[in-house]
Amino acid sequence: MHTVETGSFTAAAARMGMSKSAAGKNVARLEQRLGVKLLNRTTRSMSLTEEGELYYRSCLRVMDELDETESLLTSRRQVVSGTLRISLPVSYGRLCVMPVLATLSAEHPGLKLDEPV
Repeated sequence: MHTVETGSFTAAAARMGMSKSAAGKNVARLEQRLGVKLLNRTTRSMSLTEEGELYYRSCLRVMDELDETESLLTSRRQVVSGTLRISLPVSYGRLCVMPVLATLSAEHPGLKLDEPV
């Protein structure tokens, strides 16, 4: 993907922290594994073949789905929910703790404050 986005093995290699040769070999191995030519290469330019365009577009969709899934899972992990139960003296609770709990409860609708019975 980096090779296509940057338009050269040199820039792609720099972006990935590898040698130009390694970047070129990675593309060659991928082409061999897939059994298709992905890039038209000359000494002055590089362009996607029809198969390369198909593969690149498919990879972009997959990467977008992965990003979306990671965002979904990360946001779910950051949701505060459940029941909070605190035991403390009534006067201290009313004066010091309740204002904080009211703010916390407003910011996190999934949080349930357990009231004493």
